[in-house]
Amino acid sequence: MKLKNILPIFITLIMLSCNSNKVTDEADYSQYLSTKIDQTKLLEDVDFWTNRIENSSSSYTYLISRANANSEVFNVTGEIDYLIKAEKDLLEANKIVKDSDAGLLKNIATNYISQHRFKDALVLLKKAEANGAKLNGTKKMLFDVHLELGNYIYAEAYLKDLKNTSSFDYLIRLSKLEDHKGNLDGAIENMEKAMAIAESSNLKGMKLWSYTNIADFYGHAGDIDKSYAYFLKALELDPNNAYAKKGIAWIVYSHEKNPAEALNILNHVTSYHNTPDYDLLKAEIAEYNNDSKLKAESLRNYQTAVKNELYGDMYNQYNVIVFSEDLLMPERALEIAMQEVENRPTPQSYNLLAWSYFRTGNIEKANEIMEEFVEGKTYEPAVIYHIAEIYKAAGKTAKVQPLKAELLASIYELGPTMVSKINQL
Repeated sequence: MKLKNILPIFITLIMLSCNSNKVTDEADYSQYLSTKIDQTKLLEDVDFWTNRIENSSSSYTYLISRANANSEVFNVTGEIDYLIKAEKDLLEANKIVKDSDAGLLKNIATNYISQHRFKDALVLLKKAEANGAKLNGTKKMLFDVHLELGNYIYAEAYLKDLKNTSSFDYLIRLSKLEDHKGNLDGAIENMEKAMAIAESSNLKGMKLWSYTNIADFYGHAGDIDKSYAYFLKALELDPNNAYAKKGIAWIVYSHEKNPAEALNILNHVTSYHNTPDYDLLKAEIAEYNNDSKLKAESLRNYQTAVKNELYGDMYNQYNVIVFSEDLLMPERALEIAMQEVENRPTPQSYNLLAWSYFRTGNIEKANEIMEEFVEGKTYEPAVIYHIAEIYKAAGKTAKVQPLKAELLASIYELGPTMVSKINQL
């Protein structure tokens, strides 16, 4: 074969090799990158119920309706003010009925869960449980909150009480529990069953929830093609879904190593749905791209956003990392980590406490916390990395190497900026 015939084949093979990580196609998702939110139209429902409240002597049901409308604005825009407005309306409604409406108590608890006020949510759910109305729904939420608080025995007890393998709500919670236990295969299997139920019922909310969650699970399992496919299916149902777009941006960044396109997607999302964690993701991508200006700008934007007192403790977990690593203020990180353990005494929170002690130079205390409260109790790669670093500093080298292998296998989930850090373990 002549060289002129070989050369095009050779070039094609090189191109295929260079694009071996390519999963996404801009043509698949570009149609979803034109979302524009009309705030006036979005607030029409809120205004409608405000008028009803102002012109009625009995505002109970209208307050709940306005709270639901404000919650929807929060879900679309990410603007915390609307979640707090919803809380105020729900509390005002609850004053009228004095804790007697179990459905309203659960509605307030849902709002508190969104604010990461899990202990406050638990208090209300226990009242709803004592009320006895629509008890199964209350038990589902009690499972959710106990899992978030690290009360795993209680969570499993409620789930056992709810057991129904043909129930979407049961299966998604069983999936969440299996994921917590580190059984990713079991989590995926149960989420697939839940998704089948959602599709057969053809209910948009159930389908959307199952598509985004199973996309996450497939990503954790390294099945990036399926992860991408289900994020796209979510966008077919809801073209404005910020979470699905963020998921695609992560694939483009972490798997395909295309920071420019990932930022393009994120910049679109934050034009209508902006929460502080997006700024941290932009900062991470900027670091990978050696763009110190964008990283600094993104971190400033994050700090400005979380100064809003309405966020309360919602961003404690992020703040610990930012203060300990980016701002080099480990003592402040330690204070926040202590508060987070008080709010939510999970292995993940204790991990942040150990990491904060480690960053202050107290390796002995960090190691002690990891051994007692974290090791073997969570399987999140970010936590495993912290364990490995602390054990390395404590001289427990025999324990580090197996963790290093596990982390290298989880590099998609951790992100490409972690490769050099893991290799140095």
